[in-house]
Amino acid sequence: MWNYTDKVIDHFMNPRNVGEVENPDGVGQVGNASCGDALKLTFKLDENGRIADVKFKTFGCASAIASSSALTELIKGMTLEEAQKVTNQDIVKLLGELPEAKMHCSVMGMEALQAAIADYRGEPNPFETMEDHEGKLICKCFGITDIKILHVAKENGLRRAAEVTNYCKAGGACGACLGQIQRLLDDMWKLESLKK
Repeated sequence: MWNYTDKVIDHFMNPRNVGEVENPDGVGQVGNASCGDALKLTFKLDENGRIADVKFKTFGCASAIASSSALTELIKGMTLEEAQKVTNQDIVKLLGELPEAKMHCSVMGMEALQAAIADYRGEPNPFETMEDHEGKLICKCFGITDIKILHVAKENGLRRAAEVTNYCKAGGACGACLGQIQRLLDDMWKLESLKK
């Protein structure tokens, strides 16, 4: 059984802003229902360029629903420039915390927001591009590339393959790629230490 904060339970039991915004200005879709989690985020801007309405539809666990609900509450009233800076850590902070094995739910929320903002701006979904068109496929079970693994690891200071699994599911099914993930992390952090 997961140990959830009262805020996570509240956002799961009483999710805010469920559904789809009618005639949205931005739409972001991330995840894959066949892998266990998927999120669609829609938003509408007001005349001042602030997020006036935002809604979500999620296929996933309690953490995915709570993270999505918290994200919508967090970004209401923000400009796109402000919303662009929201991280998965901001979502977790609003919820109090998430179990380590459920951190990927907060990452999914942040990615859906970035995808919706890109959609509004007429740009391609940055996470589709990363996963589908760039980089070397590392985790065949979840379709995750080296680029996404390195991005998530750097953003969250992850140093172990098991931590990466918690944040993006890579290595979480068959586990065959865990050694490769660890080598990627070791190489990345060695390069980062040389930059200092």
